[in-house]
Amino acid sequence: MTTPDIRAKLIQDWLTDDLGLEINNFQPASSDASFRRYFRVTHTQGQQIVMDAPPDLEDVAPFLKVARLLEKSQVNVPRVHQQNLTQGFLLLDDFGSQNLLDQLTSTNASTLYQSALAELLKLQTNTCTTTSDLPHYDEALLTRELTLFYEWFAEKLLGKSVPASLQASLNQFLIASALEQPQVCVHRDYHSRNLMYQENAAPGVIDFQDAVIGAITYDLVSLLRDCYISWTQPQLDEWIADYFQRLTAAGLVECSLAQFNRWFDLMGLQRHLKAIGIFARLNLRDGKSGYLKDIPRTMNYVVQVCQKYPELADFYAYLSAEILPIYQDKL
Repeated sequence: MTTPDIRAKLIQDWLTDDLGLEINNFQPASSDASFRRYFRVTHTQGQQIVMDAPPDLEDVAPFLKVARLLEKSQVNVPRVHQQNLTQGFLLLDDFGSQNLLDQLTSTNASTLYQSALAELLKLQTNTCTTTSDLPHYDEALLTRELTLFYEWFAEKLLGKSVPASLQASLNQFLIASALEQPQVCVHRDYHSRNLMYQENAAPGVIDFQDAVIGAITYDLVSLLRDCYISWTQPQLDEWIADYFQRLTAAGLVECSLAQFNRWFDLMGLQRHLKAIGIFARLNLRDGKSGYLKDIPRTMNYVVQVCQKYPELADFYAYLSAEILPIYQDKL
C-alpha cells in the first residue's frame, strides 16, 4: 500500500470514527501545485471537501488563519467545519468541481469577471491591514520571488545565468513600483483556477493561505493577466479602468489611471517572472511537467510589458538575445 493510500484511509477513519459520519462516497477531488490534496466526501448529512495536508510538508495554520480573516471580510471562502491539526485534515465546504477557467467564454467573461472583481473589492476594502497580522510583501519576499526566474528557469532549465547587474537593476525597478503602491490584503493567487464557479452566487475563493499585505494591483493582475487564459488589450483596458473607478470611490487609490496602469504592468511583470520560475521548478524538482505549457502565455505577458517601458530595455535585450531563441526548445 502506498503512502497516499494510507493517508486516504486515515482520512476515512477520522470521518467515520472521530466525526461519526456515515460515508456514502469518497473520491479524489483535486490536487494543486503544493503537497496538498483534496477529497470529495458524500455522507448522510451532505457533501463536503477534505483537505489532506501532510504535516511534515504542509502547515494548515496559515489556511485556518486566513480563512477566518476573509470570512470576517465577507469574502466567499469555504467554511472550516472540522479540523485535525495532528494529521493535517480539514473538513470544508464543497464549492463544486467547476472553476472560473472551466466556464469562461468570450460571451460570459465580462459577467463572470465582474463577480470575481466584486469579491476582490471585498477582500481589499474589508480586510484591515493593521490588525490582520499578515506578513508583508516586502523587498525581501519580492526579491526571493524574482530569484525563482533567474535560478529555476534561466539557469536550471535553460542553462543561462542572468548577469548579476541586470538582476539587481530589474529587481530594484520592479520592487520600487510594488512598494510605492497602496498596500492592501493580497490573496496572492487570485486567478481563474482558484475561483470556483457558483451558479447565481459569488465565486468561491480558495487557495488563499499565502495571503500577505502588499501592492493593490497584485491580485488584479493575477486575475486579468492570468497565466491560464488571456484576453485582448481593449478588453483588459475596460476591466482595469472599471476597477480603478471602484477603488477610487472606495478611497483606496488617489492616483491617475495612467499611474495605476503602470503599477499594474510592472506588478504583472514581477508576478509573471516568478510564475515562470515556479513552472520550471514544478517540472524539474517535482516532476509536474504539465505546467510547462503555461510558460509561453506567461512569457508573452513579460515581452509585452518589456516592450512598453524604456526602463526595461536592457532586460528585454537580454531576453531577446539569450532567452527567447532557446526556451521553446526546452518545453
